[in-house]
Amino acid sequence: MQYVAYYRVSTLAQGKSGLGLAAQQEIVRRFVREGEVLLQEFVEVESGKKSERPQLKAAIAFAKQHRARLLIAKLDRLSRNAEFIFTLRNAEVDFVACDIPDANTLTIGIMAVLAQHERELISERTRNALQQKKRQGYSLGSPENLTSQAIDKGRQQRIANARTHQANRQAAELARLYRNQGLTYALIAEKLNANGFRTRRGQIFHPMSVRRLILRPEA
Repeated sequence: MQYVAYYRVSTLAQGKSGLGLAAQQEIVRRFVREGEVLLQEFVEVESGKKSERPQLKAAIAFAKQHRARLLIAKLDRLSRNAEFIFTLRNAEVDFVACDIPDANTLTIGIMAVLAQHERELISERTRNALQQKKRQGYSLGSPENLTSQAIDKGRQQRIANARTHQANRQAAELARLYRNQGLTYALIAEKLNANGFRTRRGQIFHPMSVRRLILRPEA
């Protein structure tokens, strides 16, 4: 078995000092058995908020080229980052995580949906907090500082968000994953409701609405 390791450290300082990186490398070293080969290591130095992951893409390409397995030290550390999980899920490369060795394309898909949903919940809570501050009389910015270009860009983004309704698309993907596992519509509805998902009209899911969600053509 041949491996290609991928590590991520969140700051340049960590990348230079080895903080965090050394621990991940040690986990990988312990995981690789005698007779197995670690071909290459890729280190991503970035902020957790950044979506671009050139080193992850390079690691995936290298693994495909050498028919090796992508090795990740700690998937749970990255599982809340939707961009990482979606990239990994769609990479069509064999992978293994040292901390969750049984993870597969299905579980990765569920992680991706929940990661994106969690990020949107955080964003919604932030917006609600800002609105509360505004109602209390706090100044949250100067509208006169916004250029016409910025205002138009924001308007276009709101239109795009309304069209795609990202949360509903995520609910549909998660529902299909659960259905492929053999879950009933009723059980899927319970799981979607428990995770905070709602229909396009803001209602809780019922078995019939789950069925319509799954059968709806994907955008």
